[in-house]
Amino acid sequence: MRVLITGGAGFIGSALARQLIGATEHQVLVYDKLTYAGTLTSLAPVADDPRYRFVRGDVCDAALLDRTFAEFQPDVVTHLAAESHVDRSLDGPEAFIQTNLVGTYRLLDRALTYWRGLPGERQARFRFHHISTDEVFGSLGPTGHFTEATAYDPRSPYSASKAGSDHLVSAWGHSFGLPTLITNCSNNYGPYHFPEKLIPLMIVKALASEPLPVYGEGANVRDWLYVDDHAAALRRVFEAGQPGRTYNVGGNAERTNLQVVHALCDILDRTRARPDGRSYREQVAFVADRPGHDARYAIDASRIRDELGWEPRESFESGLAKTVAWYLDNRDWWQPLVAERNAAARRGLAA
Repeated sequence: MRVLITGGAGFIGSALARQLIGATEHQVLVYDKLTYAGTLTSLAPVADDPRYRFVRGDVCDAALLDRTFAEFQPDVVTHLAAESHVDRSLDGPEAFIQTNLVGTYRLLDRALTYWRGLPGERQARFRFHHISTDEVFGSLGPTGHFTEATAYDPRSPYSASKAGSDHLVSAWGHSFGLPTLITNCSNNYGPYHFPEKLIPLMIVKALASEPLPVYGEGANVRDWLYVDDHAAALRRVFEAGQPGRTYNVGGNAERTNLQVVHALCDILDRTRARPDGRSYREQVAFVADRPGHDARYAIDASRIRDELGWEPRESFESGLAKTVAWYLDNRDWWQPLVAERNAAARRGLAA
């Protein structure tokens, strides 16, 4: 198939592109604006493959989308282009509304026109796959899990913009018959993760002998999903999922933020010990919580397991060990981002 990946120079999009080129015969076109979190170095492993191509563009640019659809003739659109950092959405919500809501509308509008013009067999196999987040469901208490039937209750500008984009995609399926798929995933981690997010941020700061800032008491819980497992789930959904269906994707790995940071410190203690012989745990520093910090997310991924046969391969322990090893071995990827893009700065201070 011919797969168009919007946001394909970002964390999850680049993982999907690398996996599609490395493990399938699909052709891939990455469409990305290259904002602060998008980098072509994440696509360097596949950049020379003849089945890969790149277009620099904004999902709000209808004319460029039309040209891209016409020239590439995709069978699948996987829509990952989004502003994605909760803390940044607190400081500047407008970019999230523009990209996540207006951009999704533009992409749906142009995809619908393209789809309507396809011949019957190609029209039947076309899929518009929208990738979203578990944050649209709001905050859980100590028990329970998000399912595909959970009511939406977004709590941040980021999650509200993603909830809105989910509803747009669903509406285009119901109203116009566009064959849509939606996946809502838990927190991803792994190689090529922009260093503002929790796990890479802690690795970078630990290696720099800086304090490891943990929000509040570190008690907020997330379900962690290794990014290559997520990419495999996305492949499975757009290759075999039922149009109109939503699938939750999780890693079966709930951890508090403090547990995550301690686990990282323990791995670094074993693999890159501090010169003074003390534990990296001593660098943990509790800082003021961000506004509206959701208490707990947890995914029930039984639908994608039962219907499509997908389950995560990596445990949290194995995935985290691979992630730390990658960051230790690839300073040339993340050090320029920290230096040039202020990636490790504290954000989310808006009241």
